[in-house]
Amino acid sequence: MIHNRNYYDAVVVGAGPNGLAAAITLINKFKSVLLLEAKGTIGGGVRSAELTLPAFIHDICSAVHPLAISSPFFRQLELHRYGLTWIQPDIPLAHPFKDGSALYLHRSLEVTCNALGPDGTAYKDLLAPFVKNHEKLLSDILAPIHFPKNPFLMTRFAMNALGSVKNLVSAKFQREQTRALFAGIAAHAMMPLEKPATAAFGIVLATLAHAVGWPIIAGGSQKLANALAEHFRQNRGEIVTGKPVYSVNDLPKAKFYFFDVTPRQLLNIEGLGLSDSYRRKLARFRYGPGVCKVDWALREPIPWKADICKKAGTVHLGNSYEEIDASICHAGKGKMYSAPYVVIAQQSLFDSSRAPEGKHTAWAYCHVPQGSAEDIAIRIEDRIEQYAPGFREIIIARNSMSAAAMEIYNPNYVGGDINGGVQDLRQLYTRPVISLCPYRTSEKNIYICSSSTPPGGGVHGLCGYYAVRCLCE
Repeated sequence: MIHNRNYYDAVVVGAGPNGLAAAITLINKFKSVLLLEAKGTIGGGVRSAELTLPAFIHDICSAVHPLAISSPFFRQLELHRYGLTWIQPDIPLAHPFKDGSALYLHRSLEVTCNALGPDGTAYKDLLAPFVKNHEKLLSDILAPIHFPKNPFLMTRFAMNALGSVKNLVSAKFQREQTRALFAGIAAHAMMPLEKPATAAFGIVLATLAHAVGWPIIAGGSQKLANALAEHFRQNRGEIVTGKPVYSVNDLPKAKFYFFDVTPRQLLNIEGLGLSDSYRRKLARFRYGPGVCKVDWALREPIPWKADICKKAGTVHLGNSYEEIDASICHAGKGKMYSAPYVVIAQQSLFDSSRAPEGKHTAWAYCHVPQGSAEDIAIRIEDRIEQYAPGFREIIIARNSMSAAAMEIYNPNYVGGDINGGVQDLRQLYTRPVISLCPYRTSEKNIYICSSSTPPGGGVHGLCGYYAVRCLCE
């Protein structure tokens, strides 16, 4: 017996952040809600584990959480009551260069602008209105398509955000280093930087660095999932782990079903009764490049040439705008670039619970071709070595996952795509299909609530929240 009832008001499949958010929202509406998770632990993209050696705690996917701490949904849950603690590095992001110099984002917009020298004024003019009004901005952009609540702010945002990173940095910034800094931030979109609307990703993430920080979670990202689960359970919700769903026969009877899965996984579940036309639309959903992810147990902190990197929670490696863009473009074309753009997190610098006393952890990934089975851990280490000579000598152990391995670990990472599908203008608000309610499938009681729905990838829970809102409207 996998559950305590023969019938539920709602069943949620998948206990990632969006599935948990859907379950919490549903339990506020219904009396009986069941959350099913295929793996032995909840969390989806916010799991942590001892991947390398005992007592070294690594975040398996998401590690740094500007969208989670700023999520309008998470903020209302008072998750600190369930053990969630944010840790804020003073330097959210550092971006070193091979000559030993570096630029960085400080929590203070003013400090950052001063460090940017001749580009400081342009940076401030670009971001200050959004930093000041970040909650209003997020309420409009982290939602399904709608008439904006703050039209003047959104008009200003659109004027800069709907263009490409390439055009924005060329128009705004004089120095090549500043252009590389902004390119590295926007590259989290995992799209070529000449594409329309790529500037939006850079503007939003830079805004959040100053408005709310780029925090890590004390004890590991798993603590966010645990806090959400405890909130759900304390409100009468039920969770069953180790229960994969391959068919409707694996599900208890319920009035409504919500699936925190991507279109490909939904299509593979037998017996849902989805219409042929809807299935064809889901089959056209596009996935982006994958990632290769590496975690290390270290004898000491990474020996960066640029000292500011030793104070940063996140470090981006890319020596120029052109190099970063080439890395992304190659991955999108099924090729591996010789100098990959690398994202690094240094959680143990700020959270001593992540490693034994005196030891450290590091976390990194780079973009690779969709579905690549190639393990490029050594190439990533070579890349870090260029900016931190001696890095190889401090490695005690490593764990690496190719893009193909990422999908095996979490089937929602199709081909290693951690964003739940391409997030370009064509698919950002029409994910997974064009619809007034993109969460509702062709079956009136079946909904999809993963990052393949608006507002897209990132740890914010809003896909799950808005899917339930769609049910209520």
